[in-house]
Amino acid sequence: MTGKDRENYNKNYIAYVHSFAPPTKHLKNCLHAFLVGGLICCIGQFIRYMLEIFLGLGGDELAGMTSVILIFLGTLLTGLGVYDRIGRNAGAGSIVPITGFANSVCSPSIEFKTEGYVYGMAAKMFIVAGPIIVFGVLAGTLVGMIYLLL
Repeated sequence: MTGKDRENYNKNYIAYVHSFAPPTKHLKNCLHAFLVGGLICCIGQFIRYMLEIFLGLGGDELAGMTSVILIFLGTLLTGLGVYDRIGRNAGAGSIVPITGFANSVCSPSIEFKTEGYVYGMAAKMFIVAGPIIVFGVLAGTLVGMIYLLL
């Protein structure tokens, strides 16, 4: 098969595959992601205001407690199977906030629980979140070093 024949074959195959794939609704997907991500952030802001008003928290304590509550809610909704349904409809809008990170840690641990606590749940927990944590720490260290040098 010559290079030109291979190129035509690839184009024909791609056209054949695209004929079976449903068209992507980009605008609808972006709108759902924006609305759900914004709603999650609004819930976080509401929690922040309630903690500030009723518990009198401020500064780092307020930010930390808000994050802990959002992580707990994301994990709880993942365990109940609700967060997966939200993710199917919202797409990236559900994975960007901190609740999505909680979901990415919790989901594999639930899925692989049958393999045992060490080799299943504990080992698989960071399959998705592990690279995020590693690159986050590296990026934070790099930015800190640049800040220190400036």
